[in-house]
Amino acid sequence: MEPDFSWLADPAALLSRFETRPDRIGLDTEFIRERTWWPHLALAQLAVHDEILLVDTQAPGMAQALRGILLDPGITKVMHSASEDLIALQHACDAVPEPLFDTQIAAAIAGIAAGAGYQRLVADVTGVALGKGETRSDWTRRPLSDAQLAYAADDVRHLFELHDHLQARLEALGREDWLREDCARMVANARDDALERWPHLPIRAAQSFDQAGQHRLLRLLRWRDAWAREHDRPRSWVLDNDLAATIARTAPPDQEALKTLLERNPKAPRKLLAEVWAALVTPLADESEAPPVRTEERDKRALRQLQDAVATRSAELGLPEGVLASRRRLESLLDSGDWRAFGDWRRAQLEPLLAPLLAEGTGELPSGQASV
Repeated sequence: MEPDFSWLADPAALLSRFETRPDRIGLDTEFIRERTWWPHLALAQLAVHDEILLVDTQAPGMAQALRGILLDPGITKVMHSASEDLIALQHACDAVPEPLFDTQIAAAIAGIAAGAGYQRLVADVTGVALGKGETRSDWTRRPLSDAQLAYAADDVRHLFELHDHLQARLEALGREDWLREDCARMVANARDDALERWPHLPIRAAQSFDQAGQHRLLRLLRWRDAWAREHDRPRSWVLDNDLAATIARTAPPDQEALKTLLERNPKAPRKLLAEVWAALVTPLADESEAPPVRTEERDKRALRQLQDAVATRSAELGLPEGVLASRRRLESLLDSGDWRAFGDWRRAQLEPLLAPLLAEGTGELPSGQASV
């Protein structure tokens, strides 16, 4: 049987498919990230008009040809769970696809499911069962196998059907603006290359640290992330969380003591001893602003009240758990009273319910933060 997709390794062949500009394309990517900080783009799959294109992004000139398509504001890019794909495209093509319609986000806002995988959503909407056999493939090799090509084509084959189905549901619910806001935020996040400001907060071991220990951990993780990005290496290859926490807790008194500690750990960055030491002992300009690591008991009652209120409102709206507000986002709200992370539509739904709870004495909002 002849394949129902086209392999493109010539930029001119790609651009010829856009001589008649479509109003939408289905888009997915395959990339490699196991040994790097950045996802390295290996393949882009496009559904264009009635054709599926498998675009060899390793071919000379292809990234630049693809860039113009990604930036065309007249073409809606239909993708599924696009966050990492956007970063891969930004890194390879210096472009983030916009406008974006993410079918995973749309399914959550439409009340179908939160975090639904592509295979599940395709099965629910179209009745087609897709395989997962090539998820761990090496997409940089050439030529790709027939199984890889078929799998890659399937990743965009049903995006238009999902788009039509989900768009109709969102229109019926009056939630198109909710999706546009969430997709715009995802695009903005992909463009923003700022590192996480408080990378120590999710580290469970830091719950037992005093403030000085938390500051030491913050310094190490900030340095680790910056070094890993600059040298395009995974975080854990530079300094894993467990070792960073051990160093922060132990607080070696001098560089020789740090060297002894590192030599006991086979994964330690011994060649970066001087840099690790400098990071450990050099205060950050903003570390006094760091929120404390949340413990299991801290503000437990307040958090439960917020979660219950969110669950009630979610049920009223028919939204799956976690769509309105995750536990981590509510914890951040308790810490700072800052609603900006919620965006406009979530804040409109939740602030009237949560602001009174925050003002009851367990997390009073700072002045001026209680209203839009």
